[in-house]
Amino acid sequence: MANLYLIPVPLGDTDLHHVIPRSQEEIIRRISFFVVEDIRTARRFLKKTDKDTDIDRLHFYELNEHTAAADLHSCLEPALSGHDLGLMSEAGCPGVADPGADLVKLAHEKGIRVIPLVGPSSILLAMMASGMNGQNFAFNGYLPVKKEEKLRRIQFLEKRIFQENQSQLFIEAPYRNLQLFDDLLANCSSATRLCIACDLTLDTEFIQTRSIGEWKKQKPDIQKRPAIFILGK
Repeated sequence: MANLYLIPVPLGDTDLHHVIPRSQEEIIRRISFFVVEDIRTARRFLKKTDKDTDIDRLHFYELNEHTAAADLHSCLEPALSGHDLGLMSEAGCPGVADPGADLVKLAHEKGIRVIPLVGPSSILLAMMASGMNGQNFAFNGYLPVKKEEKLRRIQFLEKRIFQENQSQLFIEAPYRNLQLFDDLLANCSSATRLCIACDLTLDTEFIQTRSIGEWKKQKPDIQKRPAIFILGK
């Protein structure tokens, strides 16, 4: 039985070797079967990894939010037949805030060895740079879209910061970043700290941690930019 390699992908248009170790190129070159979130993005990444790669000889299985659970088994068929398999998300680390986690779970159940490779994780990079409690933190994914539900969730997360000394990470669709920012300012205590980390690893990277009271004096330029938000103390 072969291995399932978890292959990180750059978070944006940046120098590949700035975020992906060169040592992984040989591993990726050996793989002919890939499970990917988006085939076009995956092909572009693989060509960037090795410009001599014959993309047409590679085999791709698509796994995203539209993939039925019953189709996961077919994605693992190459590994069950003895071929190494690579798993990639659209950006960052597969299996983290990503539908690939279901495939990894199934791989463990089937006895396939899972091998994570080193690469950029926006969640960990933001946490590292926030100056907040990295001993106890939670990633909450997307907050609810509906206003009342979102505000209740913000209040709940802020309460956990002080009750459990737990940093709270979450994300938003980039075009709604400023709306979320305004909701945080309107509903959190002035003393609560907010870290905003966007365009991580890119030339336009922006990371700032301020109190809610301080943020009220300055609105950041984060609209339509991939961002991680962290509330803490």
